[in-house]
Amino acid sequence: MEILRSPRVTLIARPQFLEPAHLPVQWKGESSDGERIAEFAGRLCYMSQHNPAGRTTAEYLRNILKQGHGSVFEHSTYVILIEGISRSCSHELVRHRAGWGYSQLSQRYVDESHAAFVMPPAIMGDPELEAQWTQQVQAAQTAYVTSVERLMTRYEWVEDKVHRRKMAREAARSVLPNATEVKIVTSANVRAWRTMLELRLGEGAELEIRRMAVACLQLLQREAPSLFADFEIYPTTEGSEAGRVGFHKV
Repeated sequence: MEILRSPRVTLIARPQFLEPAHLPVQWKGESSDGERIAEFAGRLCYMSQHNPAGRTTAEYLRNILKQGHGSVFEHSTYVILIEGISRSCSHELVRHRAGWGYSQLSQRYVDESHAAFVMPPAIMGDPELEAQWTQQVQAAQTAYVTSVERLMTRYEWVEDKVHRRKMAREAARSVLPNATEVKIVTSANVRAWRTMLELRLGEGAELEIRRMAVACLQLLQREAPSLFADFEIYPTTEGSEAGRVGFHKV
């Protein structure tokens, strides 16, 4: 049985900008496609493609953030594969709806006999709590395996083996804990990412989803720094990490 102690986030899709030949922008500085889409959208509103102020993309987008014109960020979408989070964490994440899309591993179809489990950050570092928790999830996984085996026998009259396995797993999954690992593909536009990050990076956020948000922010800041430059990650007094945003809910 695998015990996971941190999430894994992988960028699997990014925006591609195709600049219209008849509306070229006088770009200044280096930038990613996602950043240029946002700048192009903003400049279109005022037909300022000639860049009268001579701003770099980073300067232009910082001014947009400062002004709170967040609608231009809705055109750039990033898709991230998130692994190593618990089912309880994913249920927190999918509460974010506007601008989001989700595709999550199905316990009804996937065999969880060898599922991994995510240790809650709150108990990490305490040997006694870790041992008790590990014993509990091991027992749950054993119960799942036993339930699947017995249900497969109970439903042996079902000729379709795929349907029989589905019937067994959908019932047996009820004994699995919220700590069971989830793999989920998430897609969101930049405005939606920023809103989620602002809410989930705060010290008042649940520890596991905050840890996930930190990992997502670090990835997005590498991918499109000008779109997330106003976020800051800092150490908390309890030894974890949290974050704050410079421009509130654009």
